[in-house]
Amino acid sequence: MKSFYLTDAGKVRTHNEDSVIIVKNFNQDYLMAVADGMGGHSAGEVASSIAISYLGKHFNETFLNMSKSDAVTWLRDSVSEINSLIFMHEKEHPESKGMGTTLVVAIQTKDYILFGNIGDSSGFVMKDDKLHKVTYDHTLVNLLVSAGELTKEEAKEHPKKNVLMKALGANDPIDIDIFDCDMSISAILLCSDGLTNMLEEEQIEKVLLSDLDIEEKVIRLIRKSNNRGGTDNISIAYLIRDEEGEE
Repeated sequence: MKSFYLTDAGKVRTHNEDSVIIVKNFNQDYLMAVADGMGGHSAGEVASSIAISYLGKHFNETFLNMSKSDAVTWLRDSVSEINSLIFMHEKEHPESKGMGTTLVVAIQTKDYILFGNIGDSSGFVMKDDKLHKVTYDHTLVNLLVSAGELTKEEAKEHPKKNVLMKALGANDPIDIDIFDCDMSISAILLCSDGLTNMLEEEQIEKVLLSDLDIEEKVIRLIRKSNNRGGTDNISIAYLIRDEEGEE
């Protein structure tokens, strides 16, 4: 396996409200996560940091030899606890009222791969040299697309395309969508919408299929996003599972 993650403020935002992590425990299980924070007075970066810090620490301390069903429960419980921590911070710091964060997570063990998401940060897999989106964005326009009231093309240019229907710190109780993933994939990509709003999936796929090293692929994706405007923070976590990724 090879993995790499990186976050960048982009070309427009004055600070970075994203947080990202890849953790491998001593059992060789992997946790990958990206959180895209929202809220004024730097509260967004606090919310995303709470989510990612808790997940990384909790994974290292408690995730051990879990069955798939146990891992699903672990992920749901972790998200519930993160949500409580965000609301608690908001209560203790009134200036952070309205803070929240998206979250996309992938857990890989030798027996299964799980994805989970809340909000519009995305999880993809590479399989047979094709990029496939696993997660479902919790946005107003996605809801309208599902209802047949908007086309996917119309959704891309919709003025309310960034309106979230669900986020940590905004909904209580909160539930995370969980996806059981095919094991015969070659790579996992998690990202904030700073990447997917700037680049089409075909453009992302082209970079991931290039001959660049894993670090250079991630850097190239961020550079291309910035070259197209970089209107938001950009965060990427990438893990290669196939033979090319073996050390």
